[in-house]
Formats: sequence, structure tokens, C-alpha cells
Amino acid sequence: MYESVRNLAAAAVFGATLAAASLPAEASGFTQVRYGSEVIDGVKVAYREAGDPTQPTVLLLHGFPTSSQMFRNLIPELATRYHVLAPDYPGFGASDMPAVDAFDYSFDRFAEIVTKLIDAKGVDRYVAYVMDYGAPVGYRMFAADPERVTGFVIQNGNAYAEGLEEFWDPIRAYWADPTAAKGDKVREVLTLDATKWQYLNGAKDPSKISPDNFWNVQYLLDRPGNQDIQLALFYDYRTNLPLYPHWQALFRQYQPPALIVWGKNDAIFPASGAEPYKSDLKDLEFHLLDTGHFALEEEGPFIAERMLAFLDRITS
Repeated sequence: MYESVRNLAAAAVFGATLAAASLPAEASGFTQVRYGSEVIDGVKVAYREAGDPTQPTVLLLHGFPTSSQMFRNLIPELATRYHVLAPDYPGFGASDMPAVDAFDYSFDRFAEIVTKLIDAKGVDRYVAYVMDYGAPVGYRMFAADPERVTGFVIQNGNAYAEGLEEFWDPIRAYWADPTAAKGDKVREVLTLDATKWQYLNGAKDPSKISPDNFWNVQYLLDRPGNQDIQLALFYDYRTNLPLYPHWQALFRQYQPPALIVWGKNDAIFPASGAEPYKSDLKDLEFHLLDTGHFALEEEGPFIAERMLAFLDRITS
């Protein structure tokens, strides 16, 4: 009897799967995400891609310490109407991880790598979603070719000195005096407890934060040599601050449409970093959300809804 029930259940699942597969993606509610890579300057750069490449492109630029994995739920939502591309920087996600003494781990280099990736993919213009590290990568790309960027979605990504508060004190100390002792203090951000804190601190309802995030991120951080890479990037972050006035001037000059969806309880990039965008960007939709650093984990449905409306407006 058990065998008959099991076979009947398997047949039902197979039939439902077959029926869904026979429907268009929009009708079945399923959007296929593709996983690929390009070799850029000898480094394999992995990416997630979905949607029709003939449609406008949304470039998703991830933060620390995650990868394109942070967009796993957002990509299928956007791909129903847009072409979506989400790369992993070298040293992150599924991309190659050259040793720190064999590769220039800097935000300048990441911007070059991502630009070469979208060139290889035939992307001429794009809307950029910038979060955390994605902001200095995306804003460098904007500065290099402002006409190529048709808009920004800004989620806890800084371009103003007001947004660097207490969390940054040990990192500022390392910028001023990059000794091993100061570096060890910064390395505390790379522990499992710190990773959990980044996801849970400021969350309105921590039960909505998948613990899979912790294990995914920590596995990558714990790879031999990865902490040295992260320390190099923490040190290089100092190069962003002198560029803030230039980025702000470009905002004022080119006036890219922007959507801000910012976790207001974030201790790393607090809401004080979101407010100054209002002074430079005229076409700005502004939302402070009751969540923390990884706002997509809790507010993904709202962010997807506002993004689709924003994209429909600026790309029509």
C-alpha cells in the first residue's frame, strides 16, 4: 500500500511539474535564472542572469560580505519584464579568488572588471542597483561613463561622509595606521558572530532572515586567504571618501532618476547616509524601511514592487 501511495504522489508531482513546464514563464510564475561566467583579464567572473537580453538591463551590484546570492529572490521578480545581470566580484561568490598578492583588490579594479563584463555581455546602457560595496563600484562606473547609466536603485550604499558613523571607527583607525594589530581589530568583522549580526541587527522581525545566509557567507569568508582579501578591501575603502564630492557633482549635473530603498536601522550605513541624496537628485523616490543592512531579506516584496514601477517609468 505504501508503495502505491508513493507512486501516486510521485506521479502527481511529475504531472504538476510537466504542466507548469508547458506554460509560459509568466503563466507558471517561474522565471529561469542562468548561471554563467566570463574570463576577464584572466579571472573567471561569475554572474547570475535572467530575463530577455533585448529588454533594458538592470545591473545588480552586491555588497560585503555577500555575493549575487543576495539578489536570489529579487532576480526572478525583475526578470518578468527586464534583463537582469548580477556579477560576483573576484574573491566573492562563485568568481575566482586570486591571492591578495596576485590581484589588485580595489574598488577601481572591481569597477573595471564589471565594466568589461557588461561589455562582453553586450550591455550598452543599464540601471544600477547599488548596495554597500556596490555603491563605490557603481559610482565609479557612472563617473567613467555617465551617459551609460539610466538610473540608480540605492539600498544602503554611501556617497556622503554623513553616512560613516561609529561602525567605521576601527576601520578609520586602520586607514590611519595599517599595522597588524589594527588589522586584527578589523578582522573581527569577519567572524560568524559578526556575519550573523550584519544580517540580524536592525531587522524588524529576525525570523524572516534565512539562516542560510550566514552559512553561505561564512563558508566564503573562511576560505584560506579570503580574510586577507577582505582586509585589503577594507583598507582600500578609504579611497572612496575623496571621490564623494565628484560623485555628488555628477549627480547634480546628470540627474539620474533614483529610487532609494534603505534599511533605516542599519548600523553600517545608517539613514544619515541616505538623506543627503535628496539635496543632489531631483527625480528621487525615497523610502526608509524598518529593517537593517540587508533590506532585501525582510522587505524584498516591497522593494521589488517599487523597483518594477520605477523601471517601468524610467525605461518607457
